[in-house]
Amino acid sequence: MERTLDQYLEHLKGELLKMGGAVEDSIVQAVRSLVDRDNDLAEEVLKGGDRIDDWEVQIEEECLRLLAVQHPVASDLRLIATVMKINYDLERINDQAVNIVERALVLNRMPLLKPLIDIPRMAELVQGMVKDALDAFVNRNVALANDVRRRDDIVDGLRDQIFRELLTYLHEKLEQDMIDRAIHLILVSRHLERMGDHASNIAENVVYLVQGRIVRHQKDALWQEEAVEREGEGEG
Repeated sequence: MERTLDQYLEHLKGELLKMGGAVEDSIVQAVRSLVDRDNDLAEEVLKGGDRIDDWEVQIEEECLRLLAVQHPVASDLRLIATVMKINYDLERINDQAVNIVERALVLNRMPLLKPLIDIPRMAELVQGMVKDALDAFVNRNVALANDVRRRDDIVDGLRDQIFRELLTYLHEKLEQDMIDRAIHLILVSRHLERMGDHASNIAENVVYLVQGRIVRHQKDALWQEEAVEREGEGEG
């Protein structure tokens, strides 16, 4: 029996969420490969990266096929556009996980520069952002999506904190091999920060899906709008 458009869309969402779960696992495993100095785990992330690349292409092809054959309109069209955008951001998040394990494979051959505290914390925050952004997509929850976007500032702050701490550490113990290790760790924090940016993009696309508004580059205006709404609720 021929599937209806609704059935195709449900299948599409299901595939996107499966891919999202795999990307979440990649974030956790990538940082664990660094913290635990586990090269086997790093290799697993690299292999998983190829699988997720293939997944992204399959989802995009399915979206394009639905656009061409089913001629969706209104909310269905918005859903397919949102899936395509989220699909892209998930693949980019996984690329950053692959970048981290490539750094890990280098760092794991060197002595540990210092205990890793803020990098695992960043990874936990980012993984939570991705999970909540996808939950917001499933439940069309704009409030949760906006909460994800706010957390991006916390991730940015941790990136800056790691940078300052490593610079201070190098100032006290300036040796070439330490500089190399510090640069790799700074880049790991940068990869995590980029993951947070992509999770925030997913959240922005949830707002578009639910409200039909493009809120990209409008963070300050959106926060001001929400503050006014909260004030109105308080007065009521």
